[in-house]
Amino acid sequence: MLALLTTIREAIANWWSEFTLQTKLLAVATLVVSLVMSGLTFWAVNTIQQDARMNDTRFGSDLGLLLAANVAPLVADQNLTEVAQFSQRFYSSTSSVRYMLYADETGKIFYGIPFWEPEVENSLTIERRIQLPEDYSGDGEKPMVRQHMTPDGSVTDVFIPLIVNKKYLGVLAIGINPNQTAVISTNFTRDVTIAVFITIWVMVILAGVINALTITKPIKELLVGVKQIAAGNFKQRIDLPLGGELGELILNFNEMAERLESYEEQNIEELTAEKAKLETLVSTIADGAVLIDNSMQVILVNPTAQRIFGWESEEVVGSNVLHHLPSAVQMEIARPLYEMAAGECESAEFRIHLNQSIKRTIRILLTTVLNVQRESIKGIAITVQDITREVELNEAKSQFISNVSHELRTPLFNIKSFIETLHDYGEDLSIEQRQDFLQTVNHETDRLTRLVNDVLDLSKLESGRNYNFDGVDLAQAIEQTLRTYQLNAKDKGIELIQEVAPSLPLVVGNYDLLLQVLANLVGNALKFTEAGGKVAIRAYQLDPKPNSHNQSSQVRVEISDTGIGIAQEDQQAIFDRFFRVENRVHTLEGTGLGLSIVRNIMERHRSKMHLVSEVGVGTTFWFDLTLFDEDASTKVVAPTAEPSKIPTA
Repeated sequence: MLALLTTIREAIANWWSEFTLQTKLLAVATLVVSLVMSGLTFWAVNTIQQDARMNDTRFGSDLGLLLAANVAPLVADQNLTEVAQFSQRFYSSTSSVRYMLYADETGKIFYGIPFWEPEVENSLTIERRIQLPEDYSGDGEKPMVRQHMTPDGSVTDVFIPLIVNKKYLGVLAIGINPNQTAVISTNFTRDVTIAVFITIWVMVILAGVINALTITKPIKELLVGVKQIAAGNFKQRIDLPLGGELGELILNFNEMAERLESYEEQNIEELTAEKAKLETLVSTIADGAVLIDNSMQVILVNPTAQRIFGWESEEVVGSNVLHHLPSAVQMEIARPLYEMAAGECESAEFRIHLNQSIKRTIRILLTTVLNVQRESIKGIAITVQDITREVELNEAKSQFISNVSHELRTPLFNIKSFIETLHDYGEDLSIEQRQDFLQTVNHETDRLTRLVNDVLDLSKLESGRNYNFDGVDLAQAIEQTLRTYQLNAKDKGIELIQEVAPSLPLVVGNYDLLLQVLANLVGNALKFTEAGGKVAIRAYQLDPKPNSHNQSSQVRVEISDTGIGIAQEDQQAIFDRFFRVENRVHTLEGTGLGLSIVRNIMERHRSKMHLVSEVGVGTTFWFDLTLFDEDASTKVVAPTAEPSKIPTA
């Protein structure tokens, strides 16, 4: 028996494995749907049965109350003959009542229907009793209802107390038959549901068997054949005696295999060459890639190359690549392409600057595509790399190193020259000459120190170092800056003007960094202002914007001068490193890092530097700072304020 069960289980498992995943999913879905629908049907049947029982209960209660109301006075008058006649008429007129029993207060039955006719005449001598439930209340106003099962079906028992003038006379027991229509309907629905469920699964099983025998097996054979073809075995054939669509499909498959076998024998070398070309293109797909043949005709081109050369709206495949290349690229690679096609060289590399709508620098790599035996050239692969960003970074690096080297070389050369002179000819020089030499050396040393300090400051600011921000008294910082430059301004004959609003609130910032900003801006203003000019520093509180979510106002700081001004073309680059306006307008010394440091400090304060300048009139620099909130535990810098037009001082 165990061996038989094992054999059946293995047969079912093998039969189930013959189905495809789609068929298995369909079977599971059918099972779920059928179970759900059957469950819903049985639930509906159960609900109908409960409703029917509830209706029987209500009907029995109402009927019992009606009968009790009519027979209670007769029982009280001991008119049992009238009770019997009334009950008999009522029992005969309805099929819903199965029995009617009357019992006195002790539970002894003194009349009941149905009984045999002789027993009706002697109904008062019936020695039967009603065993009432323990929880039955004889003086209650509502009848007690219960149900019990009989061989003929469920019966609803209703016990109604007979009460006249609040005196308990006995009990009336009525048996109510169930609603036959509801019983028949529910039984029919249940039987139909079971039949439908069984029918569905019989059909599903039959469909599965038919599918396994007529569809699954040929499809598996086709799948094996397709895999063999994909693996390169073009001798694969399928021999199944089937008709219809499957037979036609198998016939077409065999014809396809025959043609592929023929093509393999005739064009194996061409297919291998095409494969080599595609592999070369795939290996360079990260950059721009163009594949051409020996006659310079484009075979393949990827989107990156189209974007770099501007070929988005052109159809270049099938045409000469030299007709579509930019002139600068064409001049560089035309000759090497023909040399590679002739086999004179295998690869070449070029770096070319393109002056199109977007200036960029590209690197072009040329590589020959050889056949399998690597004996003949089948085409040329052109790889295009956009190295614009790399070139810009290298140029910026070289320029920075060159500028630093140049700025360091001049003071070091002057210091060395004067010290060597003092060392070699110190005895021959006068005291005044030695003092001049030493003063020059000191001046160059200060210049070298300023340059090194500026480079270090800029490096710290750009390195991501954290600075503590707290409440800063701008009036104090401005006062300290003006004291520092008071003597310098007096020597140059320049008037320093301070316009700081009274009771200026604290701002969020770093005192030392803001002091450095003020020193740089005031120093530049004094350096570029002629004698008799003015340099003004102002600080005042801005009103909050009416439509701004940020209701806290800001403080604006302005540094204005009546100096030489800055040309419009220089204003965009004025904050770049080592950019010096004096190279164009005069020969005053400077490191060219001051304003770059100022810009970085303002970015740390989440603000921006703004300027308005006119050559020969003057320049105004300004920036905005956020008010300091003394109640906030964390100091947060507000976003940069929008610039406004400030008249030039």
